[in-house]
Amino acid sequence: MNSEESKRESMTVILNRRSVRDFTEAVVDEESLDKLVRAGMSAPTAKNMQPWSFIVVTGRETLDRLAEGLPYGKMLGKAHAAIVVCALPELANNNSVELAVVDATCASENILLAAQALGLGSVWVASYPYEDRMEHVRGVLGIPGEVIPLCVLPLGHPVAVKPPIDKYRPEKIHHERW
Repeated sequence: MNSEESKRESMTVILNRRSVRDFTEAVVDEESLDKLVRAGMSAPTAKNMQPWSFIVVTGRETLDRLAEGLPYGKMLGKAHAAIVVCALPELANNNSVELAVVDATCASENILLAAQALGLGSVWVASYPYEDRMEHVRGVLGIPGEVIPLCVLPLGHPVAVKPPIDKYRPEKIHHERW
């Protein structure tokens, strides 16, 4: 693939990504899960501190338990895997909670885009900044209290490929000044 084809393919992945909540029975293989975590770790971070950690979940019982305490995470009951992205403030530049969250958010978006590129579906299920949701995820997965479980990304093969949603809004763009 030449450079122009690669650019077009990258833009296609970005512009076609959408949230997926319905999954087929097909399993998400270990190789794909590894690629997704690698994509997450390729995200930019302040001073390259990489204040994140990832929990790959494939156990049916654990996915179901996560779904129970996340009001917008019911699709975990049909997902075949999930990646929980955690922020580690003690590893962030200046031990900053804010920078750890921003850096882990960038990693999460990389995983969502990589899932699209691999033909998988996913959706962001927030646990941060909701104390009850973070405590639930911590409890299910044994996450220490100082670690922020930012989000749970359910993964699976989409039941249907839906057309992308055009979110482009020219009125949101300013040139040179506000």
